[in-house]
Amino acid sequence: MADGDPGHRRIARTMKRILALDGGGIRALFSIQVLARIEQLFRQERDREDLVLADEFDLFAGTSSGAIVATGLAWGMAVADIEKLYATRGSDLFTRAPWYQRWKSKYRAEAMASVLRTIFSEDGRGKQPALLGSDRLRTLLLVVLRNASTGSAWPLTNNPRAKFNDRKNADCNLDIPIWQLLRASSAAPTYFPPQEIQLGGHRDIFVDGGTSSFNNPALIAVLHATLPQYRLGWPASRADLHVVSIGTGAARARLDKKSVGKINVLDQISYLFPALSGAAVIEQDLLCRVLGDCLHGAPIDSELGNLNTPTMLTPDEQKFSYVRYDRSVEDRAALDDLSMIPLLQAAGKRYAEEHVRLEHLYPRAAS
Repeated sequence: MADGDPGHRRIARTMKRILALDGGGIRALFSIQVLARIEQLFRQERDREDLVLADEFDLFAGTSSGAIVATGLAWGMAVADIEKLYATRGSDLFTRAPWYQRWKSKYRAEAMASVLRTIFSEDGRGKQPALLGSDRLRTLLLVVLRNASTGSAWPLTNNPRAKFNDRKNADCNLDIPIWQLLRASSAAPTYFPPQEIQLGGHRDIFVDGGTSSFNNPALIAVLHATLPQYRLGWPASRADLHVVSIGTGAARARLDKKSVGKINVLDQISYLFPALSGAAVIEQDLLCRVLGDCLHGAPIDSELGNLNTPTMLTPDEQKFSYVRYDRSVEDRAALDDLSMIPLLQAAGKRYAEEHVRLEHLYPRAAS
């Protein structure tokens, strides 16, 4: 279907769209450039300069820094405003803890919390924190965090029909302040301290959602939208459900090039989290390509390729249409390397111009 074809609009009225954002700290500025390109394409197609992505997507999902961006989009923010938050207030988000507290964490939790409380508040000044059930959220939202008290991943949504969103319950998830969820989802170990959240009569401790299997939240978002247990009940087919998944720059975790006998405990610790997190991101991407119709994505590896043709499922059996935007890099920027902001913006813009196309935002035409 050609760009500008009015058939696009007919599809958009019947199709559900999900946008999923990986975690990655300040590297979110790469994915924000991809979002800016998607927003631009929709604005051109709809001939609406004030269009925001909340006008086009039905569910935003995010983990860690991706959760902050996803919530901003669900809030109705333009991409430029979210970029401004990261580009101009990065030093507020990453405010170093006093030297005598750095045995606990590298950065101050309160500095990030203050920014999030102000943005996601009912009054716009942080005096009345918005809750997960707030009407200010224009779309469905899914935020991934990890409950360190129970040892389980917690993908929370504002779906009012969800089991744990019943207002009759004292520990209803809809009553959790949004800023707390985002602080928890982005509480990367050693970077930020864990976040306590009051749930009814008890408190649980939460850490970064990237320590779960869902640093790439695309598949868990699909499951929330389609599995009957989550009580949303969207149809699952390549024509009815469209998923756009955006990464923050893929780099393979590697041990230093030295003999095995010289590899020490610190080498292994610094390797472990990036290796496990990166493997989980690839696994979720792979599963999405197997279950869905992959319209665009870099090769998984040299054997599988990009899996852009049906594999285990026939076209009629595929559960959604799927796009994966991410780039491969040799050395990925650290989560907190603010000096990389201009480079991340430039790399993201180049990538978006080369890869993001309007036809990726619609199902493949039937053959």
